[in-house]
Amino acid sequence: MRLDRLFAQEKISRKAMKQALLKKEILVDDCPARSLAQNVDTGLQKLVFQGRQIQGYEHNYLMLHKANGVVTASKDKKLPTIMDLLPPDIQSDQLYAVGRLDRDTTGLLLLTDNGPLGFQLLHPQYHVNKSYQVVVNGLLTSDHIQKFKDGIVFLDGTTCKPAKLEILSSSPSSSQATITISEGKFHQVKKMFLSVGVKVTALKRVQFGDFTLDPELTEGQYRLLNPEELEIIKNYLEKSG
Repeated sequence: MRLDRLFAQEKISRKAMKQALLKKEILVDDCPARSLAQNVDTGLQKLVFQGRQIQGYEHNYLMLHKANGVVTASKDKKLPTIMDLLPPDIQSDQLYAVGRLDRDTTGLLLLTDNGPLGFQLLHPQYHVNKSYQVVVNGLLTSDHIQKFKDGIVFLDGTTCKPAKLEILSSSPSSSQATITISEGKFHQVKKMFLSVGVKVTALKRVQFGDFTLDPELTEGQYRLLNPEELEIIKNYLEKSG
């Protein structure tokens, strides 16, 4: 949650916030806050305002292995959603996915009720890498690796940022690979492979930034982030604001 919103909940005036910020009387983990837009989580960080520790709101962070056929949405009139994969006591209108996966794409989704963090992770300026395991219906060669490295250009003129393609197996009928991209255009990975003459038949996200899909999670399962992953969240929070 942004500092200014958190302090507003504590009935602290905007004027008092600004004065405390200028006097370095707002401390996050014993370091002066950079701005009132800084994102904090008092469940992970120590927040002090003019010598008084603020407890505030503790956010929730989950890792979900999205199943095939499930839409990345909170509600849908016809299709199962990621919320349907969670037990009722975990479901919340405030909980949302950081980014989205297509209905037929499986793999890693982060869920949180920390809105600013989600914005930060998705904003182009932070260049958060995303890695996928992919199966296509044709041959992949070193030429494809170079084309992805150079930046795929779609028919409409859209140019993708350079991507890393690693071929795991290849045959005229089916190939497996991993691809890492740093942006998230609509259906981007599928379009990139189509542009080089092959169609994606299976797609699974295995990494998002510094988070790796837990191999113990089967499709449709979730868990809370572990202490090591919460430290990663803290690192992202420290870069905000």
